[in-house]
Amino acid sequence: MLDTPAFGSAAVAAPHHLASEAGRAILAEGGNAIEAMVAMAATIAVVYPHMNGIGGDGFWLVHEPGGKMHGIEACGPAGSLATIERYRAKGYDSIPARGPGAALTVAGAVGGWRLALDLAASLGGRLPLRELLTDAVRHAREGYAVSLSESGSKPHELAELKAAPGFLNAFWPDGAAPKRGTQRKMVTLADTLQQLADAGLDDFYRGDVGREIAADLERIGAPIARADLERFHARTVTPLSLALPGLSVWNMPPPTQGLAALVILGLFERLGRVELDSFAHHHGLIEATKRALAIRDRHVTDPAHAKGDPSRFLDEAMLAREAALIDSRRAASWPVKQSHGDTIWMGAIDGKGLAVSYIQSIYWEYGSGCVLPATGIHWQNRGISFSLDKTAANPLMPGRKPFHTLNPAFARFDDGRILAYGSMGGDGQPQFQAQLLTRYRLGQSLAAAVDAPRWLFGRTWGSASTALKFESRFDPTLLERLDGAGHPVEETGEAYSEGFGHAGMLVKHPRGHVEAVHDPRSDGDSRGI
Repeated sequence: MLDTPAFGSAAVAAPHHLASEAGRAILAEGGNAIEAMVAMAATIAVVYPHMNGIGGDGFWLVHEPGGKMHGIEACGPAGSLATIERYRAKGYDSIPARGPGAALTVAGAVGGWRLALDLAASLGGRLPLRELLTDAVRHAREGYAVSLSESGSKPHELAELKAAPGFLNAFWPDGAAPKRGTQRKMVTLADTLQQLADAGLDDFYRGDVGREIAADLERIGAPIARADLERFHARTVTPLSLALPGLSVWNMPPPTQGLAALVILGLFERLGRVELDSFAHHHGLIEATKRALAIRDRHVTDPAHAKGDPSRFLDEAMLAREAALIDSRRAASWPVKQSHGDTIWMGAIDGKGLAVSYIQSIYWEYGSGCVLPATGIHWQNRGISFSLDKTAANPLMPGRKPFHTLNPAFARFDDGRILAYGSMGGDGQPQFQAQLLTRYRLGQSLAAAVDAPRWLFGRTWGSASTALKFESRFDPTLLERLDGAGHPVEETGEAYSEGFGHAGMLVKHPRGHVEAVHDPRSDGDSRGI
C-alpha cells in the first residue's frame, strides 16, 4: 500500500486528490506555495466536509527560501454571548458537542487565508483570488463524489448531530452517511465562495457574507454576534523552535499543542541513540509523549491568559530534568484526559523553495453540525474544549481562544533539506509527527515513513477506550516487549486505519528537487510539476 512519491521542482500533498490537484494547477500556473495552499484549503473545505470547512480554524507555518519562518494563527475566540452563566442557566454541566451551543467560536480559517495571501504578495505572488478559488467553487456548484473517508465516518453524539440545524439536508439527506461516490452539490456554499472571490476574503467578517453568517447564527441561537465577526483578524506569531543534532524543528505556540510536539522530540533526543523500530525507539517516544502531554494540559491556554513563556519548556535544563524521569525499561502511568478531532494537514513547496505546512479543521466530524442556510457554511465546535469551571486551565469566557490540537510542523536540516510534515488526529497529532520524523531521521524514505504502522496512546478516532493502540503491521515481538514493560497494548486488527492519522511529508533537497508523499490511509495523494 506504499504511496508513490511525487517528484518535481515543486510539489503538494493533501488528503483528498481534488485538493492536491488544485494546488498542483496553481503551481503550474506560476503561483507560489502559499497561493497553491489557499487553493487547496478552499477545495478541501468543500470536498472533505467531515474533516474541515470554512466555518473552522487554521494554522500556518511558512518557510522562506532565505530561512525566515512565519507563523499565522487563524483561530477565532469565543463569542461575546458565550458565558459560563449562559450555559449553566440552560442546565449544562459541560458545553454541548453538537448544535447551536457548540457553535460558540468565530471561524478563523478564511482570515488566515487573507493574511497568508498578503505574505504571498510580498514574496512575489501574483495570482488573483478568483483563480485560487475557482476549483472550490466549481466542485461545490457542479458536484463532487463523497469520499471513502466520509462515507465510512462514525460521528460522535450522532443523535445530536442529526438534530443540528441544517445538517441532514446538507450532508445526510437520507438520514444516514452517504455511500462512497454519491454525488453532492453545495450550491449555496458555491455562491458564498464566489462572493468571497469577487468581494475579497474580508467579506467573510465585515461584508455581506459576514452579515448573513451573523444573522443565521443569531437565528439558531449560537452565542456569536456580528460584532464578534467584525472584530476578528488572524495574526502573525513567532513559531516555537527547538534545535536538535543536525536539524531545527518548528511548531506553533499556544493556544495550539505545538509545544507538546516539540517537547516529545526534545525528550526523545535525550534518551540516547536507538535503532529503527526497536523497543527503545517506541518505548522512548511513548514515554516522552506522556510527559509532553502532561505539560501541555497544565500550561497550554490562550496566550493572553498564559502564565510564563512556553519556550521555557524547551530549554536544556527543563528537557534534561523531564527526560531523567523516564524509565528506559518500564512504562509510567498516564492519567491524562484525551481529546479527539477531525482535521486535515497539507503541504506545499514551490520551485523557489517557499514552503508551507498548513492545518485546517472544524474539530469533530462535521463540527457543531450546524449548517447556516444563507451561506451553506457548516460551523466548527472547537469551543467544546472550554470548561464551565471557572478554575480550569481553559475556562469559557467571551473573547477567549480555545485550546487547539491543531499544529503544523516543519524541520530544516543542516545539510540544506527542508521538510514540511504533519497529520490530523487530535491528541495523536504530536505522536504521529514524532513517529514520522524519527523514522525519517533513522533512515526510512518519506514514503516508507508515512506508510509504516503507527501507534496512539490515548483514544483513536471513534473509540472511547484509553490504551496504547497499534495498527496490525508491527512486529509481534516488539508488542510483547512493550506489554511486558507495562504498556497497555491493544491491537486494532487493521493494517491501515485513519484513526492513526492522515499524514504527509514534503522535502526539498539541496540540489533543488522536491519529493512529496501523502498517506495511503486518506483519499489524497501528492503531485509535482
